[in-house]
Amino acid sequence: MTSSYKYRFDRRTIYWTMTYFVIFVLLGAGLYYLYEGGYLSAWFTSFIVALVALMALSIPRRIVVTQEQVEVRCLLDITEIPRSEIASVRRVDARGMKWFLPLFGSCGFFGYYGHFIDLRRLERVRIYASEWRNFVEITDIYEERLYVSCADADRLVAELAPADKSR
Repeated sequence: MTSSYKYRFDRRTIYWTMTYFVIFVLLGAGLYYLYEGGYLSAWFTSFIVALVALMALSIPRRIVVTQEQVEVRCLLDITEIPRSEIASVRRVDARGMKWFLPLFGSCGFFGYYGHFIDLRRLERVRIYASEWRNFVEITDIYEERLYVSCADADRLVAELAPADKSR
């Protein structure tokens, strides 16, 4: 039995992505015209292209739940959590996520993913979200927290709840 939960970009994520693209293009054009195509504009363009490519390859695509594990599949990476190592699963309101700041990852550019710091608890957490709502917190037996978002968050919590209640 395998179930899949697709990520869906909300309007806010699309607006942030477009805003980032506009800022990158304006900065690149400004550097090109200010430095007349010098090494600084070439360096900036190379850096932005590499950054966009890296972030685009890290976009979460779907959550796959099998009998043995939970997988968060990105374009390039798969994060796996064995179901036997899941200590708890719960819904989290978006208001509870307001104290999270990105350490290394994306904050609105094709979603919200990467390593974030929870300022309330001063802990590092991982987030794989395409929208800033419908969060599910998955805590493993090592007390590491992973936050995912999907349109059907209640069904995801219900599906993972038997692994949570068997402890």
